[in-house]
Amino acid sequence: MEAPTKSCCVPAMGRAAGPAADLPAAGGGDQSLVVAIPGGTVTIGTDTPVFREDGEGPARRVTLRPFRIDAHAVSNRRFAAFIAATGYRTEAERYGWSYVFHSFLPPGTQAPSPEGTPWWRQVQGAYWAAPEGPGSSIADRLDHPATHIAWNDAAAFAAWAGGRLPGEAEWEHAAKGGDDAARFPWGAAEPDDGNALCNIWQGRFPAQNTLSDGFLGTAPVDAFRPNGFGLFNACGNVWEWCADPFRIRSLSAAAKQRNQAAAAERERVMKGGSYLCHLSYCYRYRIAARSGRSPDTSAGHTGFRLAYDR
Repeated sequence: MEAPTKSCCVPAMGRAAGPAADLPAAGGGDQSLVVAIPGGTVTIGTDTPVFREDGEGPARRVTLRPFRIDAHAVSNRRFAAFIAATGYRTEAERYGWSYVFHSFLPPGTQAPSPEGTPWWRQVQGAYWAAPEGPGSSIADRLDHPATHIAWNDAAAFAAWAGGRLPGEAEWEHAAKGGDDAARFPWGAAEPDDGNALCNIWQGRFPAQNTLSDGFLGTAPVDAFRPNGFGLFNACGNVWEWCADPFRIRSLSAAAKQRNQAAAAERERVMKGGSYLCHLSYCYRYRIAARSGRSPDTSAGHTGFRLAYDR
């Protein structure tokens, strides 16, 4: 399936799948950095969408029960504990490859790119523990978010850790930090190349990154200031999987076609944008922004955090 226009998001891996394997038994995971989110009637979406084709709007009111959510995205250290305890193999390992951003590869690396997204390379042997392929390591990134995580992988981790993936409405509510009108986790201020409020691209995407925020790829899970509820990096850093199937709330012919394609691929919602987003191109680090991909899709900027019932 083709990626949405003006997107740094990775294309789908190429097939729709169910769970990659039987879910591991519950009994693991670290819930020491979990924050409580109050319930209530909240606003989800926006009446001023930037990418209308993504289904960002219209705004709607929904009522949520109180819940808990991880303050951080799941880190490499935490994901490694899951793998050690269960022997789980991720979708990227089953495929034998995953998507890696081109500038992370040595010059001259030969790896194919999907049509329309030349900055992504299909790298053999890339997966969560070798994010740039054979020879790469997470040894110096244990406190960074786990990447190359497919929705199926996140669901397996959640089953083991005694949590679940957040609903899209829960994710948005938590990301707003108590300000129902917030555009970003910190409020309304726009991050830019001189005001790094989150880990996004600085410079000209995809050719030049000035690194004014200090990070070429992922940042530690507790980088930057937390929002009013205590969540770190709700926007930027890595895309975060939600529980919901991807669907656009519109009666237009384009929305109907997109919904049919999403249903066929069993797409799930991703929120928050990533270190590859930029105002000039993929302006999806806003709270209302969203994307959808098949549940077996992974890349160097896909991660997750868990939610928990109260």
